[in-house]
Amino acid sequence: MTYDSSKMLGGLWGALTGDALGVPVEFQSRANCARNPVTDMRGYGTHHQPPGTWSDDSALMLCTIASLNECGKFDAHDLAKRFIAWLDTGYMTPHGDVFDAGNATRAAIARLRRGVEPALAGGDTPDSNGNGSLMRILPIALYFADAPAPELLQAAHTASALTHRHARSQMSCGICCLIAVELLKGQTPAAAYANAITTAQNYYAAQPAFAPELAHFARVLSGQIASARESEISSSGYVLATLEASIWCLLNTADYAQAVLRAVNLGDDTDTTGIVTGGLAGLSYGLDAVPQHWRDALARRAEIADLLQTFILNSRGV
Repeated sequence: MTYDSSKMLGGLWGALTGDALGVPVEFQSRANCARNPVTDMRGYGTHHQPPGTWSDDSALMLCTIASLNECGKFDAHDLAKRFIAWLDTGYMTPHGDVFDAGNATRAAIARLRRGVEPALAGGDTPDSNGNGSLMRILPIALYFADAPAPELLQAAHTASALTHRHARSQMSCGICCLIAVELLKGQTPAAAYANAITTAQNYYAAQPAFAPELAHFARVLSGQIASARESEISSSGYVLATLEASIWCLLNTADYAQAVLRAVNLGDDTDTTGIVTGGLAGLSYGLDAVPQHWRDALARRAEIADLLQTFILNSRGV
């Protein structure tokens, strides 16, 4: 199937932009964001970075894109080397240094550095379910968009396991990828969500390794998450909170800018809610919906443009 490259680019640029919008207010409370909401690209703030600076979220997403570009396939060992290079040398960072990295991701990369197999490197306990794999999963969805759902989900699970191996993290990545593919195929946000949760429910219920986790996804899989009140939506670093918040923002807004600003103004883990929401909203509304002046402000813009264009040309279905 041939996909609209504007949607693919919209998703990727939308993710990067959402991340950069969230960086200056990361860890601020929702109340603080309400008093001084993000309305445009700005800088400094939490991490004292200039406007257009993206975080570890985008850096690891770009590592994934570069690996797919250069290997011509999903290669977990190559991706592991790039994750190590990111943390050790600043590879794929906006300004040559790592200014933010999650503890679970650092611990997993330490294991990768010691030679642990990528599929076994991520933490697999219930308290290992931060959002550090969900934030970088979008390229896997786009690369495997033409694959049968089980193949897409297996790729998402394997990619997650490099840093986050628990079934809940893998499933969150899988559900996000299913929604992304539906949006890429031209479904509305509501239809993409409905179709994706039907596929996810059917698949995971039949998998003994995942079925016990389905109770944690009850609200996502109910099909009713859009009706939740904002006060019921968490924007913490918990993977399921990020998944729920991103879907909620997508379903309760009408364009890219509304969705991503709604996401970052939820406060707390703003860069990650921003990147996940931004990726989904960019897929839904296309590249032209991502404000040009926001894209122009991004660090290393020209290099990113080349990287993304190569990815689009190499991805399946384009």
